[in-house]
Amino acid sequence: MLTGGCHCGAVRYEAHGTPFNTTICHCEDCRRVAGSPCVAWFSVARVDLRVVRGEMRHYASSPRAMRGFCAACGTPMTFAAHDLLEEIDVTTASLDEPDRVPPADHTRTAARISWLHVSDGLPAYPGSREDGQGRG
Repeated sequence: MLTGGCHCGAVRYEAHGTPFNTTICHCEDCRRVAGSPCVAWFSVARVDLRVVRGEMRHYASSPRAMRGFCAACGTPMTFAAHDLLEEIDVTTASLDEPDRVPPADHTRTAARISWLHVSDGLPAYPGSREDGQGRG
């Protein structure tokens, strides 16, 4: 089990099951939501993510997804795509122990900020990993 939550502690969650799709996303939506040059994510089955304290707020960040965050401090915590009903993405940095879920690749690098140089040797995909065309 993985545990995590927001910066102020108002929202706490547990993620059961095995994380998958561990990535660092470089898309503009993720950057703007987090105020960061990129965001690390992992996925779990939606039934395996449980809020155990507080209430996560949600908003439609695009026509294709809802994002979950803490209403008190603004910490972004989840991304739920409307076309992937069985899974949910969780921000890796909101984990109590983010080192337990290292990224396996970089996605949406076509939108990467030019001054961010990635040299970790992980595969990198201009779009989604399903689109292919990774380099690594």
